[in-house]
Amino acid sequence: MKIGLYFGSFNPIHIGHLVIANHMVEHSDLDQIWFVVTPHNPFKKKSSLLDNYQRLEMVYRATKDYAKLQPSDIEFNLPQPNYTINTLVYLQEKHPDYEFSLIMGEDNLKSFHKWKNYELILENHHIYVYPRLSNGHVETQFDNHKKIHHIDAPIMELSSTFIRNAIKAGKNIQPMLPQHVWQYLDEMNFYK
Repeated sequence: MKIGLYFGSFNPIHIGHLVIANHMVEHSDLDQIWFVVTPHNPFKKKSSLLDNYQRLEMVYRATKDYAKLQPSDIEFNLPQPNYTINTLVYLQEKHPDYEFSLIMGEDNLKSFHKWKNYELILENHHIYVYPRLSNGHVETQFDNHKKIHHIDAPIMELSSTFIRNAIKAGKNIQPMLPQHVWQYLDEMNFYK
């Protein structure tokens, strides 16, 4: 089974995340996408970041109607601060029959060479890249790498920061969120 790992704080998860993940799983050879909720870094003060389990709950609610999209709390129990390479090694040990790949935006690919053990990641895992709005294509050292696959997913210019700010300003953001997530946010009075 081929699993694409989509890392994020998902604070909150929104329709842009779902559109990209669904496009990746439907238009590539991936069988499932796991939304890996990245835990709150204990050394960073970030009052706008909801608790790990509240964000996991939102991802669960957002993905529960999609068989190929799954929430994952795999990083909650790994030592902090954590690096992607550690998560990949842990997952590979835990699920030796699965093949794990990374999903990232073009913007992240540009700085991928700065990641801890990025060579090891590329040696053992594929990377599926989705487009981001930018000033044209920027050459990277990974342009023709056999393990990097550019997937022509829709460009989603929707951010969790924008959504949080809009909620704080009293704007209606309901169309930007999966229905179950919007209901949860509204019930819990998050980001107000």
